[in-house]
Amino acid sequence: MHVRKKTRLILPVLFCLFSMLIVACGGGNTGTQQTTNGNGPQDMAKDQIYVSPYVGSSDVKTLDPALTTDAGSGAMIQMMFTGLVEFDDDLHIKKTMAEDYHLESDGLTWVFKLRPNLKFSNGDPLTSEDVIWSIDRALDPQTKSTVAGAYMGLIKGADERVEGKRDTLKDYSLFAPDPSTVKIVTAKKAAYFLQALTYPTSYTVNRKVVEKYGNRWTEHINEGAGSGPFTLTKWQHGVRIDFEPNQNYFGEKPLLKKVVRPFYKTSETAWKAYQSNQLMSSGVPAAYTEQAKGLPKNQYWQVPQLWIEYLTMNYLVKPFDNIKVRQGVWLAINRDQISHNINKDRTIPTIHFVPEGQPGYNENLTGPAGVKDTKGNPELAKKLFDEGLKESNMTRESLGTIHFTVSTASAAGKQEVEAIQQMLQKTLDVTVQIDDVDYNKYLSLTNDTAGNPKGLQMWLHGWVADYPDPQDWLTLLFADPTQNRWNYGVTPEQKANQELMKKADQETDETKRMQMYHEAEQQLANHAAWVPIDQVLASGVRKPCVKGIKDNAMGQTHPDSWSKIYISNDSTCANVSQYR
Repeated sequence: MHVRKKTRLILPVLFCLFSMLIVACGGGNTGTQQTTNGNGPQDMAKDQIYVSPYVGSSDVKTLDPALTTDAGSGAMIQMMFTGLVEFDDDLHIKKTMAEDYHLESDGLTWVFKLRPNLKFSNGDPLTSEDVIWSIDRALDPQTKSTVAGAYMGLIKGADERVEGKRDTLKDYSLFAPDPSTVKIVTAKKAAYFLQALTYPTSYTVNRKVVEKYGNRWTEHINEGAGSGPFTLTKWQHGVRIDFEPNQNYFGEKPLLKKVVRPFYKTSETAWKAYQSNQLMSSGVPAAYTEQAKGLPKNQYWQVPQLWIEYLTMNYLVKPFDNIKVRQGVWLAINRDQISHNINKDRTIPTIHFVPEGQPGYNENLTGPAGVKDTKGNPELAKKLFDEGLKESNMTRESLGTIHFTVSTASAAGKQEVEAIQQMLQKTLDVTVQIDDVDYNKYLSLTNDTAGNPKGLQMWLHGWVADYPDPQDWLTLLFADPTQNRWNYGVTPEQKANQELMKKADQETDETKRMQMYHEAEQQLANHAAWVPIDQVLASGVRKPCVKGIKDNAMGQTHPDSWSKIYISNDSTCANVSQYR
């Protein structure tokens, strides 16, 4: 989905890219058929069943757009719900429910004209009232969204709504002057407002379904909760989740007749299922990369992602509030060894917060003490770490065991965290314990670390761009309290850097705005606010019978793009008879 974002908070990169729905599908018998309108591809197989593994957890975290914080949930949500605008396959803003939009002369009021005759999947009309109610609901503190305030924080009064100081934003900053018109007033000018609006928290849900079933409404999505190209038809917890086309979808209709997401705990089991023709796509465990590359008909694919994997520490836990301790950790990591020896060159070693391939990438960025080498600097790392401990009035004995929390879903994922553990122990002469937990528990633990001196000490995480703008990597993550789980901003220097990011957000001169972001990112690197490890090269295997998929740097599929994805009658396919 937005694997997006993602928040697009995700597992370590080394397991199958479950977040990218577009990499997987299912097929069946040979034979041909045409679409219902008679102009579909001539080589379509009889069974249009698309089987895509969900790897790393026994169930989806949430199907509520307001609550999604991980890429896997987001990918499914984007199948069933829609927003005013979303990204197309080339990552450009595309009108979705909105037929047109414009920004008024005040630079703050956005006006959206809805497509005519919008409907939810059960046929209920979808109007501007539903759009603004859904946005307001996401910001309602009773909804308990941990991300709505971040992605919709530009809306005037959003902070007050989240804090419970305002009962509603309707007729304050959210307006429905007629059934087909939506007006949204922002608190400040921002070049990235439409990009932020693509995140699922703003997507429209059917008020009738939500109010009828309360907290259990997502189990009744098929009763008309969403308006996307698909609707949920089966949710067998711990086993699989199925989707079928929404007959009332307003856009270009899907060619597929069913999408199945079976749950797999590890990428190795998904890979084996792919090899035995149970799946139409899979991630590839690092150890099997060469085998995957050798599969016939170019089944292996790879594309750079706006996706950074990083190690981070809790600023509220000593001694990680000390800049030299954090810098020591940064310089103790040999990223080249991880990318080459463990990831088999499927990641790019990096010291960057803003990934290469999007606006705002700073090729001149350096790490702490001016070190640009992705191999780190062990001698300087130990020197800084020792000085930091001394400044914190601590010894290695009083430091004790460092708890390093992760959630791995592959052998290579375990190898990566073990390699980091060994690098830290060898270079810094410390004891590091790996706490490998279930992914959903992991998400809860990381969320609970915000503002919490008793939260996690150190953890490995990743961020997939929600939209290709530096604001999504800098201000959102380090200056927004709903995302700043590492608690950056405890010193005057850090607070000043947060203010710099916020000023950059409002800068209308694009060149100057990027320069300000460059300066802010350099300060983050100096502070070792994160310890970037690598940028992901998404890779996987896909059966040749899968047609119409366009891979991109965010792993996204626009709702209308499902009208181009289908299963051909190519004999290299999979057996989907159990899903008919």
